Amino acid sequence: MKALFVPLLLALFASACTPRAGIVTLAGESMGSTWTVKYVGRDDTAARVRAAIEHELADIDAQMSTWKSESPLSRYNTAEAGTWHDWPESLFTVVQAALALAADTGGAYDPTVGPLVELWGFGPGKARREPPAADEIEAMRARVGWRKVRLDVEHRRVFQPGGLYLDLSSIAPGYATDRIGAYLEAQGCADYLVEIGGELRARGSKPDGSDWQVAIQRPLDNDSSDGAIDVQRIIALRDAALGSSGDYRHFFEDQGRRYAHRIDPRTGWPLDNDVASVTALAERGIDADPFATALSVLGPDAGLAWARERGVAVLFILRSGGRFEERMSDDFAARLTQ
Repeated sequence: MKALFVPLLLALFASACTPRAGIVTLAGESMGSTWTVKYVGRDDTAARVRAAIEHELADIDAQMSTWKSESPLSRYNTAEAGTWHDWPESLFTVVQAALALAADTGGAYDPTVGPLVELWGFGPGKARREPPAADEIEAMRARVGWRKVRLDVEHRRVFQPGGLYLDLSSIAPGYATDRIGAYLEAQGCADYLVEIGGELRARGSKPDGSDWQVAIQRPLDNDSSDGAIDVQRIIALRDAALGSSGDYRHFFEDQGRRYAHRIDPRTGWPLDNDVASVTALAERGIDADPFATALSVLGPDAGLAWARERGVAVLFILRSGGRFEERMSDDFAARLTQ
């Protein structure tokens, strides 16, 4: 009986996401932010799906958090020089993807930028209200550089040369959307929208056959207490992932200049290229999420050129004389509904 019962149970669970049954919406908190999952299925599946989603997110957070001292990533960041560290497959996969993008962008994207982010007061430590001294910035730059990361792919381990600090906050949420999407698809759900910390992954459509509609936030500094946002654009999202990066939530001003949390790892200074936000599309969240960060650093001219060469749909929102200006690729414009 056991051999028959297990396949039957799996078949019943897989049928929980029967197409066109209706939209089930789940939400919660994880990875220092919020998440929302919408899928086409039956209401009586919600508890089981929620439990599975929370398990997946907890696993990713336990591996990749820089706020949890016992995560493999945190242990690596505080390890002694000259040590090798065995890593779980998921963590190793994400770091490999981050380093590949670092190479492809000439270091505009760099997962080792954490010490500079912390120096500027945008990390887990103390916030600041004035820029650090130039010599402090130069000293911290010595700890930064994606080429310093040494991987042993065969044995899935990473070398700590001393003082190297990896931060995956600009790629882990996107990877998490892929993990949740893979779980839903394994249960037979072909139609869903996953959002984790502002990063999204969509597959299929809503029950009426229309695309999922996603609002792109206008990059204002006046977020409402009730979570309402000002909408810049609305995009139709189907079979794609969306990543975003903006300068309007974590920043300080000093002597009339704005310093935001997005640090250029090539210079050690916050970006000064008028980019208020970037939205990028890709097939996978593990790509779309860091693409947005990389394109913010590259800026609108070099960024659009990079995106077009690789077929990446992108929207830049720029600050221009007290107003916002848009620059986007043709394939991104084709998806806009507003």
